[in-house]
Amino acid sequence: MAADWLGSLVSINCGETLGVYQGKVSSVDQGSQTISLRQPFHNGMKCPVPEVTFSAMDIKELKILEIPGGGAPAGQTDLGSTAHNGRSTKGPGSAPSSAPMSVPRKGSSSSRGNNQTTPKKNGMKNKDDECFGDPLEEILDTDFDFEGNLALFDKAAVFSEIETSEKRSGARSRGTPNERTPARYRHDENILEAEPIVYRQIMVPQSGGKEYCTDAGLVVPSISYELHKKLLCVAERHGLTLERRLEMAGVCASQMALTLLGGPNRLTPKNVHQRPTVALLCGPHVQGAQGISCGRHLANHEVHVILFLPNFVKMLESITNELTLFGKTGGKQVSSVKDLPDSPVDLVINCLDCHENSFLRDQAWYRAAVDWANQNRAPVLSIDPPVSTQEQAVDAKWSLSLGLPLPLAESAGRVYLCDIGIPRHIFQEVGINYHSPFGCKFSIPLHST
Repeated sequence: MAADWLGSLVSINCGETLGVYQGKVSSVDQGSQTISLRQPFHNGMKCPVPEVTFSAMDIKELKILEIPGGGAPAGQTDLGSTAHNGRSTKGPGSAPSSAPMSVPRKGSSSSRGNNQTTPKKNGMKNKDDECFGDPLEEILDTDFDFEGNLALFDKAAVFSEIETSEKRSGARSRGTPNERTPARYRHDENILEAEPIVYRQIMVPQSGGKEYCTDAGLVVPSISYELHKKLLCVAERHGLTLERRLEMAGVCASQMALTLLGGPNRLTPKNVHQRPTVALLCGPHVQGAQGISCGRHLANHEVHVILFLPNFVKMLESITNELTLFGKTGGKQVSSVKDLPDSPVDLVINCLDCHENSFLRDQAWYRAAVDWANQNRAPVLSIDPPVSTQEQAVDAKWSLSLGLPLPLAESAGRVYLCDIGIPRHIFQEVGINYHSPFGCKFSIPLHST
């Protein structure tokens, strides 16, 4: 009878397309010629549904693996075999007297409710049953013991072995767990070992009486005006002419002035209606020519420049050349203090003083320009101011020295240093052991020590 099949563990081979199914027989329907398995496995993998129904036309081979009650299986049967005493089955299509299972008419397998599924032809090839012989549930239910496996690792012994090996080979130890935590470094610090930094990299034959230091801590000693003058003479002899130095001084001074005026926050195409105004006060000397060069570069950057230079019968050739170039920029030149603005300007650049001729201070144009600058209330930048025992006529907020600084007074304001392109061997020729303190810049701030 069909009930003899119930509970039997069977294996159903549906061919290469549908594969092999295993499970316990839950029902046999002689009318529709179907057999159902519960808790089925498909090619060794547990099916996602609790029950699967097969049509006799899909079954190629049926094996009885286990019979309820402990009976041994009768082995595999073909479709033409018969079942005797519940241990073997007749193949579908025959009509035995005990437990017939006949082959139905040609048709498809049927589903029994929501919990039953008919296997579909999905193109999968038949797998070797031996690869999926072990129950999958038992494998998945076993958790990996991470703590137990970690306990098997003797970390101290491994580090000790590594340290011993490195000591024998002369390699640097990586450290052990008992050592202190290594020092932490900032994002801008170099973690690589290097030689100690030498902060005094510039040595002068005689001290100028004052020392400065950069933001990085490098010591920059001052030099006397006599040594400064000798340095420029040697540079002239090697081809670093006055015109070259004027251009370098003008570029560096204009870069500093542009920063003081607001830089990219002030000088933008959207702010052309508020162009900054700079008053440039120059005398008839090299310092005045440096100021005119600075004014030319500022005017090229859309700064409104007003150049004050008195009329002189005889002027230096360098001043004449700089005035010619300045006139091409569209900047304004005046020779009288009365023509300077009455309202405060954005910046005053002071180039009235020179290093050697101190008698200019007694002239009327000089005193008038000094009075105007002190009354304008605008910040003052002095370019290459001289060393003077007297009080500065115009109190500067910033002062820009060239090459190496002079020992300036406190009234010079904050001192900046400008690179005018003097090569290192020229410094050495005048007895100065020189290493550039500028780094990636052409103008750097100095701090009094």
